[in-house]
Amino acid sequence: MNTPVAGPGTLAERILRGVGGAENIESLTHCATRLRFQLHDGAKADPAALDALDGVMATVPQSGDRLQIVIGGAVARVWTEIMNLPSMSGGAGTARPKSDADVKAEMRAKSRGRYAWVDNFFEYLSDSFRPLMGVLLGSSLIIAIASVLDALGVVDFRAADKSASWVFVDAMWRSVLYFLPIMVAYNAAKKLKVDPWVGAAVMAAVMTPNFTGMLDPDSGIPGITCTTNATLGTQSCVAHVFGLPMQLNDYGGQVFVPLMMAAVLALVYKGLQKVFPETVHLVFVPFFSMLIMIPVTAFLIGPMGVWAGNGLGEGLSWLNGNAPIVFAILIPLLYPFLVPLGLHWPLNALMLVNINTLGYDFIQGPMGAWNFACFGATAGVLLLSLRHREAEMRQTATGALAAGLLGGISEPSLYGIHLRFKRIYPRMLVGCLVGGVIVGVMGGVDTKAFAFTSLLTIPVFSPMTTYVIAITAAFGVSMALVYFSDFRTPEDRARANAERDAAEALASEETATAGARELATVGTVGTTATTGTAKTTGTTPTAPAPVTEAPAPEAPAQGTVLAAPVAGRVVDLDEVGDPVFASRALGEGVGIEPADGHVVAPVDGELAVVAETGHAFGIRTADGVEVLIHVGIDTVQMNGEGFDVRVRAGERVRAGDLLVEVDLDAVRAAEHPAVTLMTVTNTAELASVEPHTGQSVAAGAPVVTVRR
Repeated sequence: MNTPVAGPGTLAERILRGVGGAENIESLTHCATRLRFQLHDGAKADPAALDALDGVMATVPQSGDRLQIVIGGAVARVWTEIMNLPSMSGGAGTARPKSDADVKAEMRAKSRGRYAWVDNFFEYLSDSFRPLMGVLLGSSLIIAIASVLDALGVVDFRAADKSASWVFVDAMWRSVLYFLPIMVAYNAAKKLKVDPWVGAAVMAAVMTPNFTGMLDPDSGIPGITCTTNATLGTQSCVAHVFGLPMQLNDYGGQVFVPLMMAAVLALVYKGLQKVFPETVHLVFVPFFSMLIMIPVTAFLIGPMGVWAGNGLGEGLSWLNGNAPIVFAILIPLLYPFLVPLGLHWPLNALMLVNINTLGYDFIQGPMGAWNFACFGATAGVLLLSLRHREAEMRQTATGALAAGLLGGISEPSLYGIHLRFKRIYPRMLVGCLVGGVIVGVMGGVDTKAFAFTSLLTIPVFSPMTTYVIAITAAFGVSMALVYFSDFRTPEDRARANAERDAAEALASEETATAGARELATVGTVGTTATTGTAKTTGTTPTAPAPVTEAPAPEAPAQGTVLAAPVAGRVVDLDEVGDPVFASRALGEGVGIEPADGHVVAPVDGELAVVAETGHAFGIRTADGVEVLIHVGIDTVQMNGEGFDVRVRAGERVRAGDLLVEVDLDAVRAAEHPAVTLMTVTNTAELASVEPHTGQSVAAGAPVVTVRR
């Protein structure tokens, strides 16, 4: 049985209950937007209940008892709160969750699944880069600012005689990209449960001025020969160290080298830990690790990593040069499937290799088509949420769109919206295709910097005109397709709109927020009487209704009779064409195909709610019966046009008092069903609610009998 998620407590406490409690957690880490759980038993988690929590964008169950919970920008705070909970401290017999490295070691020992190594490999890549997202984004924005100044003619950043001020600005963004190998080595070593500072020190050894100084053929250091690579236009130097030839490379910006080095370092480091007594680990394990790994990296791993990176770069460069349209289409169409799985990091690594070896990258331009198609789809969702007055979706889409357009981050859009609604992806892919075709047909887009593809980094791409046209088209096509065809199915849209209407109609000003949340999560709503001094209506009671065409039932000895709020034919809720009302989620009642637009109160009581748009009214009787009168289906979209409201919330009305005059022609012209619905929203609290259908009645004729 799943641990109940609902109940009191902070978001952190509810999430902990939702994953089965602290005792069910093997490890817990987080990335830029997601909490990443490794659970003892994935079946104890309740993804549906977690999805319903305020503050949770989505849950993503994975194989091997893994679970990701998408939080968004507040993920670090939520992670900290969870880790600081008393039950996570290891007290009261509860063991503190193991580290990721511990869990991976156990998983490998258990040999769970023949494809576990694939998951481990990509998780190794992902966790080696993910902590650097913030500084990579920061450097990309510095590059963007510099590029804008260059485009405006403030300074020529390509000039050889720049002032010290602008050389210093170069250092600000190059600090991340040049020393990226050291940062990756630190993260990769930490991921493999190796002293991360040893990994950083090994990588730093081949990036010191002593080492890089040997790359200069004019340095005067004996034993160095240099040749030029005709294909890439790069210089290759070899130094003879202790009589052995060592290929020299500038490892600034390299990523394959530290990834390969850390993997070998893990074997060496852990082997040394077995050789030396634990009492001398601090001295001898790092010492011998550096003594072994620095030469191995300089002589073997470094050149191999550079060759591998250059080979992949040249392969993609060949495809880009010989089939640019294919390449430009392939990249944006692949990314929507790579990013959710974390498989995009190898391509990101290739971008850095291209910049380091070729001096430019040709992958990020087509990738921009994917990113802006993603953001365009989010914009379409935002417009629809405004149109349909979906507050929760509006907030989610607004935050995701801001993160995308300003930061180039797609995860909030993907996990918060796109993966939740299957209709979005096909429409987004069309935007990716259009953007990719434009990039390919117009000759490709390059950049000399690693940049998150956002509005702020547009100036780093060349030719900028091609890039702007491509991303604008990708954004616009995705947005239009999502907006005009909707991200919900027609059935889901009808249900969502009915739930929204009911929430607006049945929640008083004091309880509007609580009522809307209850409707969204439970699907039922009850009105609450508005407190305050009762008022008399300013309307003139209408005359009693004429005799109905079908005999009306007599009033029960003990109970309440609800009269027809409008003249017309009474039908069962199953016939009204609205799935929410038909499901009785809003209570038992009737629908009436109206003969006119004269809508009156069906019973004596207090107007708990009067919708501003005039399409819905909530009345609570003296004996506690809660009645909803809803004029038309989805008529909230008319924004009050054609509705002449004659009452106010808080007033007391008598049966037959005029509530609203409705222009039925206007309702039908707007293509909304005009059926008027009347339900008892607290049906579950009553003995019985008996509708009387199949008759044509005048306004005021009895149509529902309520017994307590």
